[in-house]
Amino acid sequence: MAHIETTAALRRLSDTDFTVADPAADIRDRKVVDRDGEDIGKVKDLLIDDHDRRVRFLEVASGGFLGLGQTTFLLPVDAITRISADTVYVDQTRQHIAGAPPYDPDLMHRDVGERGYYEDVYRYYGYPPYWGAGYTYPSYPYYPLGPRGPQRD
Repeated sequence: MAHIETTAALRRLSDTDFTVADPAADIRDRKVVDRDGEDIGKVKDLLIDDHDRRVRFLEVASGGFLGLGQTTFLLPVDAITRISADTVYVDQTRQHIAGAPPYDPDLMHRDVGERGYYEDVYRYYGYPPYWGAGYTYPSYPYYPLGPRGPQRD
């Protein structure tokens, strides 16, 4: 029997034809703060699966100057505890996030594959993966995605 892939490939929202339905809910470029109030970085992009049209991860950039020397990492959307006009608050600590599996979209497929990498990230942060049995998408925050520009038939 052939193996059927149960997860859609994830893509950056900025690389798709989708947009957040309510522009005020688009958290890209907002500051990310840990549960102790420590600054972590900024939301660089959102990783979505285009099959379910759901945000699965925040792509967060930390450090560097003018984009040089930045560290980029993923945080599951499940980590978000609240969002203000300019800040995204998460339930992890800065120290814990600093030890997360490194994120490099060009290299992550080499060792464990895309799904294996995402599974490692979920395990590290202590959340069940979105493709697992019984997973429930967080009710907050909810990101309805719609097509960019005119509606398609």
